[in-house]
Amino acid sequence: MADILILSDRGEDLGILVAGIESGGHLVAIVPIGDALAHRPLPDVAIVDAAKDLARGRDACRAIRDVAGRLTLLAVVAADHVEAIAPDWGIDSFIVDGAPADEALARIRLALGSQAGSETAIRVGDLAIDPETYQVRLRGRPLDLTYKEFQLLAFIAQRPGRVFSRNQLLQEVWGYDFFGGTRTVDVHVRRLRAKLGAEHEAMIATVRNVGYKLETPARGVPGGRDGPRTGGAGSGWPSSPPIERGAERGTGGGRA
Repeated sequence: MADILILSDRGEDLGILVAGIESGGHLVAIVPIGDALAHRPLPDVAIVDAAKDLARGRDACRAIRDVAGRLTLLAVVAADHVEAIAPDWGIDSFIVDGAPADEALARIRLALGSQAGSETAIRVGDLAIDPETYQVRLRGRPLDLTYKEFQLLAFIAQRPGRVFSRNQLLQEVWGYDFFGGTRTVDVHVRRLRAKLGAEHEAMIATVRNVGYKLETPARGVPGGRDGPRTGGAGSGWPSSPPIERGAERGTGGGRA
């Protein structure tokens, strides 16, 4: 049984969907689509009704994902709007408006199962890395990484706070038989930071004259969103050796 919150402005038109979900033993509540989850206990599942207003539904999905990164999130969409769904919505699945109750229940069950499976993922702050599916999510949104970018991020994320030299990373991620120089590591770190975005790029810190590490946000600073990028008293980030945030300093001459 799951607590399911439906965000919709047409509650009276969702009777069939609600009855179908309740028939599966779930508890259902309906609130206006503009309701903020930040001011109420989080449900197990949130379903956003985007069937009548696709843009508003999309924006609501994004907003919910921003404040509740691990929440199981679905959207109800009209059949002729399914092709408009994109990864940046941040949803786990969708329900076609007017779908039979058993189909809606199946999609909810699969979405919940997918979230349960993700509990084996590596989690550091807002970052979730699933080694089985090679997926990375940041605050619930998927990141489009290359295979080597994924390997590099997953490797340092397994040991947050530990500093790795460029040579160590080159050997562990690229292998001992790789003929490129350590500049390859710098290039991939720079690409990873760009994909993490300005708000989270500081998670990958450069330790001067040594290498890189993945910063662990201090308690009370979710994902490092509210803290400055460098360590020190009251910063929200753990103290660390001197950190460079600018151009990378590679020691080898190879290219990615």
